[in-house]
Amino acid sequence: MASGNNAKARSQERERARRYQARLAYQAGLGRRRTRDNLIAGIAGGILILAVVGGQIAYFGVGPGAPEPSGTPTPTVSPTSDVTPTPEGTPDTGATETPTE
Repeated sequence: MASGNNAKARSQERERARRYQARLAYQAGLGRRRTRDNLIAGIAGGILILAVVGGQIAYFGVGPGAPEPSGTPTPTVSPTSDVTPTPEGTPDTGATETPTE
């Protein structure tokens, strides 16, 4: 009867080894999947960030968020006063007094 128990033990050992190899393959597959998913997420996140930055640049550079162009200031000519010196040396403001009667 020893040989019957021995065959059963070998069969159980083979089954344990098969399940162990299956678990190892499963875990290796999960590791590859995680690596692939992280790579895809990194690329998608980078593209998203570039799109957001590009959109901000476009909006504030040439779109409706762009500042209104201001015209170049033109030199203004200051109005000349009609001040003429009077014989007494005081400037004439151009206003003449009307004599009151």
